[in-house]
Amino acid sequence: MGLFSFIKNAGAKVFGIGKTTEEEAVEAATNLKNAVETLGFEVTDLAISVEEDVATVSGEAPSQEVREKVILVVGNTEGIASVDDRMTVAVEEPVAQFHTVVSGDTLGKIAKSYYGNAMKYPVIFEANKPMLSHPDKIYPGQVLRIPALD
Repeated sequence: MGLFSFIKNAGAKVFGIGKTTEEEAVEAATNLKNAVETLGFEVTDLAISVEEDVATVSGEAPSQEVREKVILVVGNTEGIASVDDRMTVAVEEPVAQFHTVVSGDTLGKIAKSYYGNAMKYPVIFEANKPMLSHPDKIYPGQVLRIPALD
């Protein structure tokens, strides 16, 4: 899919403190891979590497949805400014849009902007599970999947 940009200083922390840059990159890649696997995303031959603030992800996702969620898990990590997506998908599906949350955003406001109906916020919430645990727990700088409506 290409290179995706994220806000470097927003998101979960996976980088070690007091390590060399190379040690930190290896630890960050391992932690990112563990985060993807812990969330239950099964990607065949998943590989993640980190160089400075760029994470490169490869492997085969079973669907476009899983591919996009893996990109978001990796990109919504503090210290990652962009994700170089080199994944393939087993089943081609429509590509979702991505939205970067700004101060004052709610899922309802985002749904109104993309779908014309604030009550469609559950579509966005479901599209971002398990990364989102509650519809009210989004933060500025976070990037969300906005799938097309059926």
